[in-house]
Amino acid sequence: MRRWTLTLLAASGLALGACGAIPADTEGTLDRATGGTLVVGVSEHRPWTTIGDAGEITGTEADLITSFAESIDARIEWHTGPESVLADMTKEGELDVVIGGLTADAPWSDKMALTRPYSGDQVMGLRMGENELLVALERHLAREHGEI
Repeated sequence: MRRWTLTLLAASGLALGACGAIPADTEGTLDRATGGTLVVGVSEHRPWTTIGDAGEITGTEADLITSFAESIDARIEWHTGPESVLADMTKEGELDVVIGGLTADAPWSDKMALTRPYSGDQVMGLRMGENELLVALERHLAREHGEI
């Protein structure tokens, strides 16, 4: 009985110790982007995202991701394309975040992680496994929408 109790206590200690490391990015995306470059895929979906004739990205989601990038002292490298292509690029690790009027029922959840809905059912997509980035972005979205 004593051995079982010691084993349980040791396992509990290891589990609690690991909690300090969560959330973590499997590829270190937030650390890389902070003070560097946040790679963002954008699909046009007005009014959330608009791609201008000269390639400028505007819209409510563009403003949100721009303010997030500013909060981590990052510049944005924009990539435009259809959602399906951007989802594949995210799965392959070529993009950090995808914006473009995605909703909570987006069919891309097997290729990218989705944020919690932040305005109605609007979400953003991120590279899977980048949990620290996901948490940081969700906190930013919640602050921007007066939730925290």
